[in-house]
Amino acid sequence: MVERYIDLSQYYDCAGLQPLKRDILAATAEYQGHYKRVYRCLGAAGELRRDMNELIDTRPVQKRLGKRAAGIISRELKGPAQGEGRTEQRFLSAVTHKGVFTLWDTVSAQADRVYELAGDYGLAHHMLTPILTAALAAGHNAVACPDPMAPDRLAHLIFPGLSLAFVTSTQEDPWPHRAYRRLRLDAMADAEAYRANRPRLRFAKRVASALLDEGVAGLVQAKEAHDRLEKLYNPYVDFGGVARMADQVADQILALRDE
Repeated sequence: MVERYIDLSQYYDCAGLQPLKRDILAATAEYQGHYKRVYRCLGAAGELRRDMNELIDTRPVQKRLGKRAAGIISRELKGPAQGEGRTEQRFLSAVTHKGVFTLWDTVSAQADRVYELAGDYGLAHHMLTPILTAALAAGHNAVACPDPMAPDRLAHLIFPGLSLAFVTSTQEDPWPHRAYRRLRLDAMADAEAYRANRPRLRFAKRVASALLDEGVAGLVQAKEAHDRLEKLYNPYVDFGGVARMADQVADQILALRDE
């Protein structure tokens, strides 16, 4: 057996909840409706950000970024290969009801040297990809952190064993500490492409920012609705029973690991 269902409904006081049915259904429908709007807003903002990236992410730009990455690799990843390194994928950043949020303290706790890759057009991916490839080939373990608005693209890299990290820093979510080195990636963009598309870039950036703000506002409303839902449920839940069930399941999982 590789999976099974765990029935938590046994810990509800269904009779006590019955008079609250209408309020529960209303709160559920409300927070689900807010989330639908949030997904639409964030999805549209993500598409506009991708559009901005495609306007200035030309082949010459990628070559310039690759050349800078090669210089970093030669400085930071010296020494012969020591076997293949491992990659763990973790989201370090997220869009929350408090806005765009990054766990910067997680970076500081694992790296003394932090490269700040400053830019708003998603160019960091082209620097981080070759750095990650070279580090793994040299036997270094990495924590690879995708962009929450574009999960197919890298936003941050952490190498705990090297006390080294690379973080994407934007106007909406800047690196809050002094960087070991700061690289202005937008300055490496194709100047001709930028000039030719300046009105379109400004429009896309303004609208994407407005959509992001609207998505965050929707998350605030969704949280408020969900909090009301929890307030309705909580007096009628046997949390002690839920905790005991969690302990039993944890013991079963650990027993499987030891077999």
